[in-house]
Amino acid sequence: MNVTTAPRAHRTETASPPEPVKVWLCSNDELPPELASVLAEHWLDEEEQQTADRFLFERDRRQYLVAHNLVRRALALEAGLVEAELGIWRSPRGRPFLRPMPGGLPRGGGHLDFNLSHASGYNLLGIVRRHRIGVDVEVLDRDAQAIETITSTFAPEEQEWIARVGQGPARDRRALRLWTLKEAYSKARGLGLGLPFDEFVFTLADERGVLAFRPPAQDPFPRWHFLELEPTPDVLVAIALPVDEATASRPPELQLHLGFPWARAVPRPVTLPDPVGLLQR
Repeated sequence: MNVTTAPRAHRTETASPPEPVKVWLCSNDELPPELASVLAEHWLDEEEQQTADRFLFERDRRQYLVAHNLVRRALALEAGLVEAELGIWRSPRGRPFLRPMPGGLPRGGGHLDFNLSHASGYNLLGIVRRHRIGVDVEVLDRDAQAIETITSTFAPEEQEWIARVGQGPARDRRALRLWTLKEAYSKARGLGLGLPFDEFVFTLADERGVLAFRPPAQDPFPRWHFLELEPTPDVLVAIALPVDEATASRPPELQLHLGFPWARAVPRPVTLPDPVGLLQR
């Protein structure tokens, strides 16, 4: 007996785009000191509150409170939890991460990685649902000695690139551009200052942008997205995101939020640059 079967219809499956990367830049002025203290009493855990109380100078305590209130508020929006319900742990190297929840997060998914940086009254937070993110913010207010110290940690070819412009603001900007990128990369790796900054090398465009990247040994990701921004004059931001098979062909969109996240305000969309690394073409 001959049996004829109808041909199967071909289904075209469209892969959903990667979840966007969320980044917040918030100055201390966005949260009045009295309000920052009140929110901290309700949102921060006991360890965080004890840390805040140990600061000798009020400006440092304020920076800490604004930064950690920002973390809890933004994570609460992304996870679908109340700020005080968030469990934040630290790795042996001191990198904070969100405690996993049985059954996943109320707002979808089981993984949120975040990274925080703060400097001179500015706080930068990055959140991603895949792998890791590293961020860093610096203000162009370092003195000459600080710039010398920073530059001395770089690879020889990076030091030579900085020296080409001589002393002055242009030199300071080059040094701090490299510093923010190296900080962001090291934090994305979860290594912090445990990774010597002369063991990996960036080649930068004169104005903005990473042209090439030579990673250190044992980097698990062959390519990375590196983004440089200056959302406010003289405030330099760097973001590091690893590339995997899922994001190689469709990199995620980055959404830049300015100010404290009281509500889901419309962010500024930012296109990630092409990845750089060992597999450059």
